[in-house]
Amino acid sequence: MAFDGTWKIDRNENYEKFMEAMGIGMMKRKLGAHDNLKITIQQNGDKFHVKEASNFRNIEIDFTLGVSFEYSLADGTELTGAWTMEGDKLVATFTRKDNGKVLKAIREIVGDELVQTYIYEGVQSKRYFKR
Repeated sequence: MAFDGTWKIDRNENYEKFMEAMGIGMMKRKLGAHDNLKITIQQNGDKFHVKEASNFRNIEIDFTLGVSFEYSLADGTELTGAWTMEGDKLVATFTRKDNGKVLKAIREIVGDELVQTYIYEGVQSKRYFKR
């Protein structure tokens, strides 16, 4: 339940390098680095409802911990995978449909921030959100 709330992007670390590793073109990387992303998370037991609102798209996602689902990134990259809880962290392992490579995402509360870490092909990025 600690994840519940509305979180607005505050800052990024290494996000453009991560997007480059994902194969996202330069113009989309520049725009993506300033997407004004806002995430609203509602947890009910092992079920989550997440709203993502940015300059580029607004989507709603429902998932259950440990249950695989399909998801597409803002650039259209299609993924399949699942979120799980590891201690107090939400951890996702997604596989890209186009090339079979794995994207790992971790959400954790650090102090008063939601920290979202992405790992792809050895490149790690962090995005920091505030309520």
